[in-house]
Amino acid sequence: MLVLERTATWREIEGQQEVIVKAKPFGGGVQIKDLETFQKFVGEFQFDSQCSREEMDFRIQIRPQEWEKVKAFCLRQFREEIGILESRPERELREEFEDALKIKINQDDYHKTSVGVVVEEEPVKTDNVRAPGTSTVRVYNVFEVRVIATRLVDAILKNSASYSDEDLRSLAWEDVRSGGKGRANGVLALPFDLLTNAYMAIPLNERDGPIRFEGYQLDGNVLAVFEEIPTGKYERIM
Repeated sequence: MLVLERTATWREIEGQQEVIVKAKPFGGGVQIKDLETFQKFVGEFQFDSQCSREEMDFRIQIRPQEWEKVKAFCLRQFREEIGILESRPERELREEFEDALKIKINQDDYHKTSVGVVVEEEPVKTDNVRAPGTSTVRVYNVFEVRVIATRLVDAILKNSASYSDEDLRSLAWEDVRSGGKGRANGVLALPFDLLTNAYMAIPLNERDGPIRFEGYQLDGNVLAVFEEIPTGKYERIM
């Protein structure tokens, strides 16, 4: 079973309001832990938004010619854990599971294994609300997390079965009306083998983007966690 984070996000584009629901792997923003040393390694940059600056999120804007230097820095950081960037998944897992399931988890609830780094070299326009439309490249530090706590397994399966996309969409609209950012989170548990077969059935030159599976919208980066599926989008560095 593959467990994904399912997110409903409100947005407004050219006066049109909508809520998009999609599923993606758990994880996301890596924090910069030592900004002064980070700047010495990567040179000039700016954060993609004031929110990223305040949270010290590794969401930065650089000149295209600086990409190779920044990528090399990331690879060293994630391999050697030199402490400049957050390189472990515990904080993100804790925050995102609590947000989605409304329960607290700890490191005894799961086992994690590093499976390497995945690099997305070709710039694509992001739909992230912090800097929509910005051409973006990405480096993923990927972990396999196996849930072992029965209470957490039960909560995952119950949430996945209980909330439809339409339920999450309604919750996001309620959040907007109450003055929030217009977000609602849940989880989605999918059969790993069937999803693998679905990806393999898509021609290689077409499988790199978002797909629909059993009625759910899956983000393009779901493919990054499948080591066994060939793709032209990602470079896997073990």
